[in-house]
Amino acid sequence: QVQLVESGGGLVQAGGSLRLSCAASGNIFSINAMAWYRQAPGNQRELVADIISGGSTNYAGSVKGRFTISRDNAKNSVYLQMNSLKPEDTAVYYCNALVTTVQARDTMFSFWGQGTQVTVSS
Repeated sequence: QVQLVESGGGLVQAGGSLRLSCAASGNIFSINAMAWYRQAPGNQRELVADIISGGSTNYAGSVKGRFTISRDNAKNSVYLQMNSLKPEDTAVYYCNALVTTVQARDTMFSFWGQGTQVTVSS
């Protein structure tokens, strides 16, 4: 199995910054893409940013220019640098990875972290 562990959430004032980290471990053969999603109360989970193994990135319009996603392939980790935070960024942030496992190298599986709370006060 594969586990994703997130860290770095917390409470910050509007305009502040936070950096989220997510490390994947377990029976990993390769990681194709990693991403950050978020879910605010009463809302559906939405994509914040993703990054594929080659390094190409994609951002939601609401965070473009403020958030930066990066990954360390050697550490099977992904990061989200969040700057100029706004109260509307308040949500539980989830890490996601598309993984090929050692036991099933012809199949990609989607794994999720447990989520980390980000709260931005006005």
